[in-house]
Amino acid sequence: MEKTLYTPFDRIMYIMTKPVGSICNLACTYCYYTEKAKLYHDTPRHIMSESLLEKFIKEYIESQASDHILFTWHGGETLMRPLDFYQKVVKLQAQYGRGRVIENSIQTNGTLLTDSWCRFFKENNWLVGVSIDGPQEFHDEYRLTKQGRPTFVKVMQGINLLNKHGVEWNALAVINDFNADYPLDFYHFFKDIHCKYIQFTPIVERINPHADGRHLAAPDEETHNGVTDFSVTPEQWGNFLCTLFDDWVRNDVGEYFIQLFDATLANWAGVMPGVCSMAETCGHAGVMEFNGDVYSCDHFVFPEYKLGNIYTHSLIEMMNSPRQVAFGQNKRDSLPTQCKECDYLFACHGECPKNRFTRTATGEPGLNYLCAGYHQFFKHVAPYMDFMKRELDNQRPPANVMRWIRENEKQR
Repeated sequence: MEKTLYTPFDRIMYIMTKPVGSICNLACTYCYYTEKAKLYHDTPRHIMSESLLEKFIKEYIESQASDHILFTWHGGETLMRPLDFYQKVVKLQAQYGRGRVIENSIQTNGTLLTDSWCRFFKENNWLVGVSIDGPQEFHDEYRLTKQGRPTFVKVMQGINLLNKHGVEWNALAVINDFNADYPLDFYHFFKDIHCKYIQFTPIVERINPHADGRHLAAPDEETHNGVTDFSVTPEQWGNFLCTLFDDWVRNDVGEYFIQLFDATLANWAGVMPGVCSMAETCGHAGVMEFNGDVYSCDHFVFPEYKLGNIYTHSLIEMMNSPRQVAFGQNKRDSLPTQCKECDYLFACHGECPKNRFTRTATGEPGLNYLCAGYHQFFKHVAPYMDFMKRELDNQRPPANVMRWIRENEKQR
């Protein structure tokens, strides 16, 4: 039987890289990744070797069909590796890039940022994502040190350093059972600190203890002990989105960029959204652990979703394998009838498969836990999205929606 030949032209490939695995200096209550260390309890040092780093950078660059290549460094806490590790990253990228345009983004909790880190990010044009959950009261509810101490003040010191050095950064906020009830306080905080780019992610996790010490349920585990206390409810999620959207669409379109709203407009306009959870299919974005293990997705780092290891299989082979292709297409193919018949399927596509663990009214599996919240949101924003789509179709700025709203309110 002939071996299948995969090429960089088969599919777009994107690998999120974990240079320290799940190692972190914090102990955030809701973190889904810290317990991944249990998968590697026999490995004494959960850090990427320099030989693996070089192998990955060389192969990742050679695996891309595009001349524009993005590296994403994620954790755990990425700054647990010293600065010289990332200085070597830049040197290796220049060595193997052969003139291609290479960009880097890195996610951090912000508590370890220093002038030296910020100078490096600025000099090398790295985009920095900072995890911050809103004002101090919200942030310090769950984002704590291992000694149980608050971290907000330290994170803000890090953000001030990024601003001081002119580093491009955005915010990644987790929406949980607490801050979801205060959408305007949450949003106005980011405006007050002049954060123009905001990603917010609903936290949804279930409890299901495993023999190896892990306690969170894998996406396809039907048996579980319920949703965690810190998880956002569908009702909270819907109300949060609608309330925040009303403020944004009247005042800030084109000025502040909220990933979910941008992705919704993209789907409304019939173009690819900038986030995989809102796309029809997925599977192009894998994750590589500190030892070279590659998994289907950052939210699917479970033994059953391990694709192989970079030392035994090429990145192209793993990411273009029938198994990974099926994983991505399953996002579309496994939708229950309720989703397929929904007026807003084009905007939602069932959202992330990791949240599809509830059943429809008829008992069919595969319904997204947050479905009711999303449905409320899409129904609420439909008139505004319709208007912004028309503006785009006529090559006019979507920000015209703010004037349209004011004119309609005056007429009423």
